[in-house]
Amino acid sequence: MEPGKVQRATLFDPQSRMRLAQGATPSIRAVDLQHHFGEGELRKQILFDNNLTVYPGEIIIMTGPSGSGKTTLLTLIGALRTVQSGSLEVLGRSLQGASSSALQEFRRDIGFIFQAHNLFESLTAQQNVRMSLELHQQDGHSREWNAKAKDMLEKVGLGNRIHHKPKQLSGGQKQRVAIARGLVHQPKLVLADEPTAALDEQSGRMVVDLLQKLAIEQQTTILIVTHDNRILDVADRIVTLVDGRIRSDALMKEAAILTQMLAKCSVFERVTPRTLTRIADEMTIELVPAGTRIIREMDPGDRFFLIRQGSVAVRRGSPESEVATLHAGDYFGEAALLTGQPRNASVYALEDSYICSLSKASFQSAMAESASHDNEIRNAYAGAFDR
Repeated sequence: MEPGKVQRATLFDPQSRMRLAQGATPSIRAVDLQHHFGEGELRKQILFDNNLTVYPGEIIIMTGPSGSGKTTLLTLIGALRTVQSGSLEVLGRSLQGASSSALQEFRRDIGFIFQAHNLFESLTAQQNVRMSLELHQQDGHSREWNAKAKDMLEKVGLGNRIHHKPKQLSGGQKQRVAIARGLVHQPKLVLADEPTAALDEQSGRMVVDLLQKLAIEQQTTILIVTHDNRILDVADRIVTLVDGRIRSDALMKEAAILTQMLAKCSVFERVTPRTLTRIADEMTIELVPAGTRIIREMDPGDRFFLIRQGSVAVRRGSPESEVATLHAGDYFGEAALLTGQPRNASVYALEDSYICSLSKASFQSAMAESASHDNEIRNAYAGAFDR
């Protein structure tokens, strides 16, 4: 099979596919990005060869153990640290080798939200938020800035606290002021480090709904570092860092859909939901043009296939005769993996189709969860075609 591979994050999300079709410029493009602290014997590598591409309007949640490099990556993207190795382009500008003045100008397009509120104790909530406008929008005036600051505070549920100073606010209220300050100038990119950690469920939901609205209406790119499982549903993608390396980059809605489709495959009926989720994340997704032969009769079995979108024809013999037509949600290629025999049918794409595939090793690992079920399937498929 020689279809053109398509990245998971751009496949089935309509907005992402539209961006690619229009040749949209990524908001973030990191290639082989590395970073270390210290020198000589004290040198400690924090990030290792990381690659990440994020498009306008995407909400990315970054997770991983403490010390895995999440905040370091966030601050590199925000030009708060200098790029040491690899390349990093953010909002169409290359950050490696940029001058201090260029980086300062670049940061005007970014909204920063960090755990440390860093509010000015002598200023009211409204004045703290207004300072962001004064720094980022130099062509405004006092009345306009006050109105915008008040409006943003109302959006985070602090309309009755605009004249309160930080010492008069709770920790969660201070955090919401910091969030309002990071969003009020309508940045093209929002970088947030644990923005909802100090918030109750209602306040946290209010904040993530606001972020989602910015992403949809203004195509703001949002990158959130968090351990807050309550807000995972807002993410378009989850990026997981472990020991300084991006271990997975999954389109959440698509991963959930694939998991549901796999759960309906009889071959996986005794596999645990946790394993199904892992399988969905391990699958490769490819766009297969109409007429492409996906597997060939008599070839060894090396992958399991699931049709995400489109249809295929199963053909056997010489000359070939069609024995089945499969559609979205159907699967094929499992018989050769289960029996160890060569493929006993060929499969062709009837139309441009998105086909998910799983390696033989991953398939067999999943099957090993239930040896008795594996034996039942082997017997059932003895002499059957690859359907």
